[in-house]
Amino acid sequence: MKNILITGGAGFIGTALTEVLLGRGFNVRVFDNMRRDLITKKRIQHENLEVVKGDILDLSAVLEVMDGIDTVVHCAAIAGIDTVIQSPTTTMRVNLVGTANALQAAQAAGKNIQRFVNFSTSEVFGRTAWGAEETSNAVTGSAGEARWTYAVSKLAGEHLSQAYWTEHRLPVVTVRPFNIYGPGQVGEGAIQIFVRKALKGEDISIYGDGSQIRAWCYIDDFIRGLSLTLENPDAIGESFNIGNARAVVTIYGLAEAVIRVLGSSSKIRFEPARSVDVELRVPRVDKARRILGFEAQVDLETGIQRTAEYYRNL
Repeated sequence: MKNILITGGAGFIGTALTEVLLGRGFNVRVFDNMRRDLITKKRIQHENLEVVKGDILDLSAVLEVMDGIDTVVHCAAIAGIDTVIQSPTTTMRVNLVGTANALQAAQAAGKNIQRFVNFSTSEVFGRTAWGAEETSNAVTGSAGEARWTYAVSKLAGEHLSQAYWTEHRLPVVTVRPFNIYGPGQVGEGAIQIFVRKALKGEDISIYGDGSQIRAWCYIDDFIRGLSLTLENPDAIGESFNIGNARAVVTIYGLAEAVIRVLGSSSKIRFEPARSVDVELRVPRVDKARRILGFEAQVDLETGIQRTAEYYRNL
């Protein structure tokens, strides 16, 4: 039985992963500052679950929570455009120093650590990326634009993780999530915001002209892809795009789809853009398919319906 540590495990993805791993009989230790505590809100209770409140910036706490662990999923981070723009310093410290702390603690645990999965982001591909592959060039904007602080911090974390594999043989894997959504999402995710507005018949705001294109991946698909990186020995030392390259739509088209699927009376309203935006981001997932056997299965309309069902019942 594996003993799995999930940093940032009380958030959206961490909570979904926790539920899946507990269902498979693993021991799960969640380490989180609990600011967005979905673990408690969803009333997850299990004899194999341990929840530890702590700060990823506290190296001594990270070293302590690593005791007895053989698998690490490091998803503790500052994310969300508004949050990043308002707190670029905190974003950089948490995402970069926090990742350094997690890697150092895992290295200190020695051969006990069988896998370390580091979360990066599709933001490392910049404003325009069609069919982005794992080996595509990372592109970030100017240092004066706060939005790119997040991408830079995550890209640095990728390089640091790979350095630990190259120099210390720490068995790392990097995943790059592409626009994950679904039940339980918190914060600034477009689909959950659109769905909640549509269920109430409220206006849906689009920032900019709505022509921005995204590929949307349902949480169940992402967790399945992530789980495969924990198990496959060929994943070590690699990075993987995890997304749904078939669920591609403009932001305006997404808002229309949500209104149509939910039969909502909501109207679409356009607002000035709040920051530089991503114009086009669609991944290639050939590598994840070839090495992990991963393929997204949930289409966008089904994902919208499942997400709406969750928020209806809150």
